[in-house]
This record gives sequence, structure tokens and C-alpha cells, in this order.
Amino acid sequence: MAENSKTLEKQDGFKSQWGFIMAAVGSCVGMANVWRFPMLVSRYGGLTFLIPYFIFAFIISQSGMMEEFSLGRWSGFGPVGSFGKAMENGGRSKKIGELIGSVPVFASLCLGTGYAVIMGWVFYYAKMALTGELVAMGQDMNVIGSTFGAVAPEAATLPEAIKMTFATGGANNFWIIVAIAVSFLIMILGVSGGIEASCKVMIPALYVLFIILAAVMIFIPGTGDGYRYIFTLDPKGLLNPEVWVFAFGQCFFSLSVAGSGSVIYGSYLGKDVKIRQSAALCAVFDTSAALLAMLIIIPAMATVGADLGNGGPGLLFIYILPVFNSMGGISRIIGIFFYVAVLFAGISSIINLFETPVAMLQEKLHMKRLTATAVIHIFGLVVSLIIQPWTSQWMDMVSIYLCPLGAFTAGFMFFWVMKKDTAIEAVQLGSEKPIMKWFYSFGKYVFVPLCLLCFVLGIGFGGIS
Repeated sequence: MAENSKTLEKQDGFKSQWGFIMAAVGSCVGMANVWRFPMLVSRYGGLTFLIPYFIFAFIISQSGMMEEFSLGRWSGFGPVGSFGKAMENGGRSKKIGELIGSVPVFASLCLGTGYAVIMGWVFYYAKMALTGELVAMGQDMNVIGSTFGAVAPEAATLPEAIKMTFATGGANNFWIIVAIAVSFLIMILGVSGGIEASCKVMIPALYVLFIILAAVMIFIPGTGDGYRYIFTLDPKGLLNPEVWVFAFGQCFFSLSVAGSGSVIYGSYLGKDVKIRQSAALCAVFDTSAALLAMLIIIPAMATVGADLGNGGPGLLFIYILPVFNSMGGISRIIGIFFYVAVLFAGISSIINLFETPVAMLQEKLHMKRLTATAVIHIFGLVVSLIIQPWTSQWMDMVSIYLCPLGAFTAGFMFFWVMKKDTAIEAVQLGSEKPIMKWFYSFGKYVFVPLCLLCFVLGIGFGGIS
């Protein structure tokens, strides 16, 4: 595979297209696939939600994902360097472009920091699954609820959260430290030796575990109603704008188009990698992970006639537990498989989120890989320990205001600022077949406005992801 010399001046790159795809899929597959996607399918009626979702998966993967991968590979840098070079190519100020590029870098750092808190929860629950503590809770909702409440206390405001953290010494400090340490150890090994190597193990393992769990659910009594619901279609439901809004929001954030992680991973690509093929495969794998989670959670909840509620942490750490624990002798195995799979999904996501600011420190401040990684993880650790009781609001703030702006600015740079010939050549590189003729105009007049719409709808609905 050809090497991107500009990238390798600051560090190594992906050694294979498969390794890149696994890493990119890892950046996409995360908590939203597990705790939100099944809830939205349940809320909006099986295929009634899935059809709009599939449509948006095609639209975003064949425009936004291709654009971000191509922008990163063309420039050889993350958002700051990419946006600066794009502005320069379009005859505008490079410095202003770099300043704008700091927005998605900041968003990625903030998202990674909040994700560290969530990963602390996942590590703790994976540990309890392995030791049998989860099964020991049985179906006692008081014990199950109070256990998660102790791990994830909530505060109404950030000052209250900070006060609560310092007063109590933190709720789940040890496992947050473990999550940050695992991310750090993977990332100091570099792109090929750390990120690529780990994702080539974790992502296939995640799918194997999810496939096994989905297959087991077929033989659990009472799951039939869940399957029937998944495959129902209400044509009138397709006329509900809210269904399309939330399908769009879920897909937009699940595919990680935020002008950050996809751009930096793209910068580690060789010239022979097929961008369109890679984007399509990433969308297929990400969507299949969400579908597998759906095929586990909805049938499982159907066995007790339970509602998936509003999704989120409550589904993953509270409401699914009594269902798993009611499945007899295989309860412990199901719990272990489930939380280990979720653990792999989370680790692969957090290393992508932290990679963008790490690369920025390498690019702009010329830090060594070890130093840059240490700085970002120390910052992430300190902030994540402080904001624990305010994690939900923190993540909402980033996803509503910062991530859509990152996607919009990246798309604007590629489709509106860069020269058209340059943009098309960047996407075409590595592919023998000509890129689809509609790609550029579709990205310019459909995808970029959709990013802006995501920002507006997020504010209007109080979040659509």
C-alpha cells in the first residue's frame, strides 16, 4: 500500500484498507448503536423507522463520509491542517481555515472526555458480568437501579456536579481511570501498531459476540413478539416528519461525520485505497452492528413485555439486566458476551475521538506521539472525573452544538471552498472506476445543507442523536 509521506512525517499510517475500515467502523460503532438505535426502532415501529434510516445511511456514506476521508487523505492532516489547506487551495486565508478547523478538534476532545465517563460505567459492568455480580442482582429493580445510581449520580448543573464530585470523591473514579489508561496504552503504540491492530481484533470480536447473542435470542421463549414488531411497517408512519428527523439524526451521528475522526483517519490512508468502497463498507458494518443490537435487545425486552423507554444509559445498565437475569443458566454468559461486546465498541470509539486532538498537537506543536497522547489523556482524565454527575448534559451540548458544526465546516471546505477539480481528484484517487457523476453536486447542495439542518433541528428538538 502506498504511503502518504506527509502523514508519515508526523507518524505512521494504516497498513491495509481492511485495517482502516475496521478502525473507521470502530469509530462509528458505539453506545448509540446499542442504547439508542433499538429504542428508536421500538418507538417508531420497526421498518417504519428502518426504511428512512437506510436511506440516510446511503446518503451520508456516499457524500459526507467520502468527503471527510478524501479531505484528510488529500491534505495529509487532521481538521486544522486540512481546513487551512482547503482555504489555501480556494484562494482564501490559510490561517482562518486552521482556526475554523479547531472547532471539530475541540468537539472531538469534549466528546472523548464525556465518553471516558461512559466507558468507566461499561468497564465496571463488564467486570460485574465476569464476576457474577450482575446475575446476583436477579430481577430486583431496587438493587439494579440503586447500583447504577451509585455509579452514575446526576447533577442539574455543572457547578453542582463539580461540588458533588469534590464532596464525594467521585462515583466511579477507578474505572474511568482504567478506561483512560486502556485508550492511552493503545494510542501510544501508534496508528498501525495501536489503533489498527486493536481494531482488527476488537471489531470482528464484537460482531462474533453480537451474532451469537442474536442467535441465542431466537431460542428464548417469548421473543417472537419482538421479531414481529421489528418487521412491521406502518405506511402512515412514513408520513410522520418526526420519524425522518430522528432517523436522520441517529444515522448522522452514528456514521461519525463530524469533520474530525474521519478526516484524521483519512489522513493516514495510502493513495491506493478506494474511498467510495471504504465508505460504503463502513456504513454497512455500522448499520449491521446496530441491527444486531436491535435483534438482541428488542426480542429480549419482549419476553417480559417491557418498554425500551427513552433508551440511553438506563436501557443498557438498568432495564435490560432483569431481562438477561431471567434467562436461567445462560444468564451469566449472556451478560458477559453483551458487556464485553459493548466494551469493544466503546474502546474503538474513544481512541478515534482522542486521536484528532493528539494529531493536532503533533501537527501544530510538533510534539512526539507519546507526549501528545499523554497531554490529551491527562486533560481528558481530569475533566471526566470532574463532570461525572453532569455527563448527560455535557454530551448533549457537544452533540447538539459542536458536532454538526464540525460536519458542516468540513463539507463546506470540501464542496464550496476547494476547487472542484481538486475535490473530485481527491475522491477519485485510488479507484479505477470514475466516481459517480452526481457526487459533487449532491454533496454541495444536499449533504452540506443537511449538516446545517442537523444543527438547527438539534436545537429545536433538544437533540436528535
